[in-house]
Amino acid sequence: MNTQHIRRKKSQKAYALLMVLVMASVSILLYSGAARWTSGSAIVNDRNNTYNASVAAAEGASEQVLAYMTRDFFNQSYDPNRLGQYTVLVPTNDWAAHYEFSDGLGAVNRTYVSSTTSLQVTNIDSEFPGLYGMVYACRVQSNAKPLGTPYLMAAGVAQDIQLASIPVFQFAIFYGMDLEINPGPVMKITGKVHSNANIYTAPVAGLEYMDTVTAVEHVYNNRHPDDPTITAKVAPVYDAPPKSPIEGVSTLTLPIGTNNNPAEVAKIIQVPPSSESPLSPLGKARYYNQCDLVITTTSTNVTVAAGNWYSFAAVVPDASPGYSFVKTNASFYDAREGKNTFVTDVDIAALGKWMTNAGAGLNTLALARNGHRLNSIYVDDRRANASKLTVVRVSNGQTLPPNGLTVATQLPIYVQGNFNAPITIPGSTNTTTSKPSSLVGDAITVLSVNWSDYTNARKTMSQRPALDTTVNAAFLAGIVQTTNSNGVKHYSGGVENFPRFLEDWSGKTLTYNGSMVVLFASQSATQFWIGPGTYYNAPNRQWAFDQNFLNFTKLPPLTPMVRKLVRGQWNVVAAVP
Repeated sequence: MNTQHIRRKKSQKAYALLMVLVMASVSILLYSGAARWTSGSAIVNDRNNTYNASVAAAEGASEQVLAYMTRDFFNQSYDPNRLGQYTVLVPTNDWAAHYEFSDGLGAVNRTYVSSTTSLQVTNIDSEFPGLYGMVYACRVQSNAKPLGTPYLMAAGVAQDIQLASIPVFQFAIFYGMDLEINPGPVMKITGKVHSNANIYTAPVAGLEYMDTVTAVEHVYNNRHPDDPTITAKVAPVYDAPPKSPIEGVSTLTLPIGTNNNPAEVAKIIQVPPSSESPLSPLGKARYYNQCDLVITTTSTNVTVAAGNWYSFAAVVPDASPGYSFVKTNASFYDAREGKNTFVTDVDIAALGKWMTNAGAGLNTLALARNGHRLNSIYVDDRRANASKLTVVRVSNGQTLPPNGLTVATQLPIYVQGNFNAPITIPGSTNTTTSKPSSLVGDAITVLSVNWSDYTNARKTMSQRPALDTTVNAAFLAGIVQTTNSNGVKHYSGGVENFPRFLEDWSGKTLTYNGSMVVLFASQSATQFWIGPGTYYNAPNRQWAFDQNFLNFTKLPPLTPMVRKLVRGQWNVVAAVP
């Protein structure tokens, strides 16, 4: 066999070599491009990470300042004219060592802080729709520049906030604890409702919430687990958007310090200990320190003094004996508590006359010093007896003093007859002629215009008939909470029985316009609520939220303010290198 050898031409060999070189060059170029792309992408990622870290650092610096501002605001020590104490606050912990902080105005180790210099009444942009408050509008801005990096990636964060004081009496119902409302007859709630805990709402015939309902925890369309009442129920109706209750909102707290549990809040109605400064957060919140007049009753004497605003100076008696508007010789039987009472009676009509006669000079002085005439009284009855209940009662209060009136005490308080109702129309919700007013105490009981201490003493309920009565005032008091006591369940009575009754109101109407606020458990009037038919029968409840309280100038004297940090705009801003 002959074998033939094929000879390749030299040109073919050269072509193959050329193709190898071309492919090698392309590979080198692709690798080089990929390497450059990888390197560039790493740089971009590194720059982005550096910038995002700078944003986080700037935010951390601004949050540190906000924490101190909020603390001082809640402790009632915030001063918008002393912002320098906040501007020097910059982070100094481990991560902060990698940044230089500035205020955006060229000052290093500073944070920019601005604030309105006075409180402004304005609507609050918050999770609570429609609220207004007294607000400091503030801005905090911080710049953070990274150190030790090849990138100039400074970032700035600006936060706009409101430091808001919110009047509690702009709520129709405000509870600092579990709120229960389970009315038998159909009821309408014409204002906002809020609980700092849970809401239990299981009406028998119908319940309509005409404004927003908010709760820090949950809203249950059932009765409280410890409520022994077994009744039919219907679903409540929610009128305001979002047509349902709003759960999980933040707590609205009083500015009394870091502890806002109900037991601590109850101290705002108590007489302060001598060791406590009236300038402390709790001291500032106490009614005793805020009221214009202080009435003190002992077993041997009654004194009236100006309040802390005038160093508790004694007021000269205007009657023989004592004071025309204070009486201490009455007593009546409280069938719910099962006790007779020691009573300090405050006669509102006589008080009005005293203000224009013997008290005229003090009234004028109060106007000059406080910007208003005398409009608040604290009553401290120090008589004590285990078999008797020491209480305060206001009466003859159909017409109040011109600047309104708040009466406060740490004791149970009773209001007898028409109060703050110069024009009494049964069933009317017209309060245009009423004055700003509130009644504050351990518990609140309404006695009708037909009440008589003598004829009602230990009489059966049928012998205590009530008559139509009108009360226009905010109520702030405690309750006896729903509980399981030694295996026996007890219902608080709910909002529908927050005002207590001791008469047979069958077929009669209590017209009430105001705001109902419960912040603590009762300490003196502690007997459990018992349903109608035992010591009272319920009235027809012609109740409404007083729309006057939506006007800041028409709030009752010494209206408590809960405080809240309201966050507004949060922006990343251009940073000064």
